[in-house]
Amino acid sequence: KEKAQMQRTISAMVGKGSVNHNSRKFKAENVDGSRTHLNIDYCNEPIKKTYHELFDEALKRYNAKQTRADRRIENYYEKIRNSKQEKTFHELILQIGDKENMSAESENGKLARQILDEYIRRFQERNPNLKVFSAHLHMDEATPHLHIDFVPFTTGSKRGLDTRVSLKQALAAQGFKGGTRGDTEWNQWVSAEKSVLAFVMERYGIEWEHKGTHEKHLSVLDYKKQERATELEKLGAKIEKNKLNLMFYPSEC
Repeated sequence: KEKAQMQRTISAMVGKGSVNHNSRKFKAENVDGSRTHLNIDYCNEPIKKTYHELFDEALKRYNAKQTRADRRIENYYEKIRNSKQEKTFHELILQIGDKENMSAESENGKLARQILDEYIRRFQERNPNLKVFSAHLHMDEATPHLHIDFVPFTTGSKRGLDTRVSLKQALAAQGFKGGTRGDTEWNQWVSAEKSVLAFVMERYGIEWEHKGTHEKHLSVLDYKKQERATELEKLGAKIEKNKLNLMFYPSEC
């Protein structure tokens, strides 16, 4: 008789974005200090530094076009911080299973650490419009989980700065257009990221358990198909480019 495959849920939550807590500059009561050395810190850049890197050039271009001094922006970070439309950054928390079946102190917890670590390694590559400035894997709480903090940005904007903060436009640039109220860009993107995590879990012999959720999931099979379609699309574009190169720049031999 075949051994039943392990099944685990995937939890994706919007975090509060307490960077000092995530980097353990401040320790909450639920943190076990004896296990903090097992945490993984991927990056922990000051958010203002990230804003300078992303937006300083666009801010210069924007201010240079303004004929009225009161239209110029002195500090883009402060402008967004006081904005009602956008947040300065967003946080995603991801977890496999719960404290009953994936306790951080158990062998399953070590497995969760491996999977989450593998998952996040290509997060930035998958999400070029979400600039990650703080990312941490926590093993010193009840269940292993990831905190990923990022600044969403769009380029080539006709309104305001040509490179500016926009969650909606950042996700749209990555192919998540949004639909009904329950099918927002964020929900579509989170669903896709869960599918990526499920794809990694599957390689470690863990099946994604859908428990009490009505959201539309991209199955692991669909995810594989989507990945293959993307690969073929890139390959097609490369072939077309090579054809054009041959047309306009024929080889001498």
